Amino acid sequence: MPDLHLPAVKAKVDSGARTSALHAVDIEVFIRRGHPRVRFKVCPDPAKSHRLHQIEAPMLEKRHVRSSIGFQTQRPVILTLVKIAGQEWPIEITLIDRTDMGFPMLLGRTAIRGRFFIDPSRSFLQTPNKLPKFSNPS
Repeated sequence: MPDLHLPAVKAKVDSGARTSALHAVDIEVFIRRGHPRVRFKVCPDPAKSHRLHQIEAPMLEKRHVRSSIGFQTQRPVILTLVKIAGQEWPIEITLIDRTDMGFPMLLGRTAIRGRFFIDPSRSFLQTPNKLPKFSNPS
């Protein structure tokens, strides 16, 4: 996600989920110059979970999202670029604490519609040696 200065995030493609979700903590919604914004922290490198990267972005809206177990939450939504397999395009992402989930990001069907086919027999097709290294912009 180049806009967020996050070069690589381990993500699970979930065609059953409409919206994409990113693991975030310390989520804070605020107003700046009359426009809603959200500040949050992410861990760009799971091997260094103690190093959190603070991000601030315009907030599109707060959206009600139902989890796979039927629990409904209201989450902030941001629009950011995602880059996968050399392609780059904007997607909407909800922010939620995914601490207990296996992947820090869920890539929903609206994010990949018309761009990729899902082959459930394969996984991790974007290998680590092809991924850019994280660098903190601050």
